[in-house]
Amino acid sequence: MSFQKMKKIELHLHHEAAAPPSFIRGLAAEKKIDISKIFDDQGNYVFHDFDHFLTVYDAACLPLQTPEDFRRLTLAALEETAKHGVIYCETFVSPDFCGGADVAAWKEFFAAMKEASEEAERSFSITHRTIVTCLRHLGPEKAKPAALCAVETAGDYLVGFGMAGAEMMGRPGEFAYSFDMAREAGLNLTCHAGEWGGPDMVADTLRDLKVSRIGHGINAIHDPNVVQQLVDQDVVLEVCPVSNVVLKAVSGWDAHPIQRLRDAGVKVTVSTDDPPFFHTTMTEEYRQLAENFGWGEDDFDAITQTALDAAFCDKQTKERLAQELRDQ
Repeated sequence: MSFQKMKKIELHLHHEAAAPPSFIRGLAAEKKIDISKIFDDQGNYVFHDFDHFLTVYDAACLPLQTPEDFRRLTLAALEETAKHGVIYCETFVSPDFCGGADVAAWKEFFAAMKEASEEAERSFSITHRTIVTCLRHLGPEKAKPAALCAVETAGDYLVGFGMAGAEMMGRPGEFAYSFDMAREAGLNLTCHAGEWGGPDMVADTLRDLKVSRIGHGINAIHDPNVVQQLVDQDVVLEVCPVSNVVLKAVSGWDAHPIQRLRDAGVKVTVSTDDPPFFHTTMTEEYRQLAENFGWGEDDFDAITQTALDAAFCDKQTKERLAQELRDQ
């Protein structure tokens, strides 16, 4: 079984972190920005724990300053993602990194990314959609301009709204206004929860933000009632196994609950999160799942179908992707 050649769908991928580190290093050199401390001798990102990871992530975003930078970033990221059999991906984009969440500025960044996405589809046979995310650690007031950016550019390309960032800062209900704005504009909703927070964080997110997908969500496993709630509400988890292991959200592969969640009837998908930071790819995710849980072709077909069903794109795009999966 060639994991790399299997056609895949990825739903949890941070836009700024999807490109190779070499792209960010090159862009920093062009702009004479010194971010050398975030790389090791081999040119890879280096961090010590989750808090330091967030600091390194922010530093890696410093060279990304103009719409043209994001156009190039989008092309580099989608080319890299397509190398691993991904035929459809959704990426999280934060307007705070794109003109400071000013709507007029955001529209220029958005147009550049959309143009690159269309070029990538022609060149690399990958379909790409975006999800605007507010950043939790900036607080609920800062989330509102991000939501407004999402509302102003909602459509076939921008298909969702969500929240990323430091999960333990604030409670989900504090961000309900922004999620309500996005919902009223017809956007699909997702939110990071249950990566660091307990099952109560997952339950609060479901209750207060009314999302159809949860980013990570693995700590739901510690409360059978929350697990059943996920099943009953047909909520899909965007699980990022290698990320969870590298960041020590779980103690190791033997402690990762992805199989137990599936066994309990929870719908799960598999993604890379921030692939170059964690030395992973969708190929590597599949390899690790096969090695650690004995997953085979039927398992991968099942999670791919779950991801297709849970994708935020329109019906016509889903039908085209379904045909592509059948033809593999």
